[in-house]
Amino acid sequence: MAIIFYISSAVAVLSTVMVITRMNAVHALLYLIVSLLSVAVIFFTLGAPFIGALEVIIYAGAIMVLFVFVMMMLNMGKKAAELESSWVNPRMYVGPAILAAILGIELVYMLASGSNRAAGFEMVGPKAVGIGLYSSYLVGLELAGMLLLAGLVGAFHLGRRDED
Repeated sequence: MAIIFYISSAVAVLSTVMVITRMNAVHALLYLIVSLLSVAVIFFTLGAPFIGALEVIIYAGAIMVLFVFVMMMLNMGKKAAELESSWVNPRMYVGPAILAAILGIELVYMLASGSNRAAGFEMVGPKAVGIGLYSSYLVGLELAGMLLLAGLVGAFHLGRRDED
């Protein structure tokens, strides 16, 4: 199980570096999705499948949809659409596809071997996560909610068109 952890960690670091170094936002988003999926595999290997599933559902799913929505909302018109379509080619999917295939092979190996957690770690269930979030981390949870609300209001004001 340690080798799966280290491979997933390497994929996470590599894809995160690719997020930072990409000049095209769509390419960076693809690598960010791979990075978030690799973090989910890391959680799965450490014995926290619920947190790994939340990572996929919340971050790799919902947050990425919001990023794409904001990119579409801030579209600058027909000229920007033509420029973006010239950026999209099949070669841009090769890097994220290879990294995602590595993660998929790791997951199949973990499921086939029957071992879904590293030695020395115990499973963390949804009840334990809920009790932890709403007892000792309540202030942090509320602050994160307020930060997301501020981001939503900011995105609304950025994307609003003035009817002058």
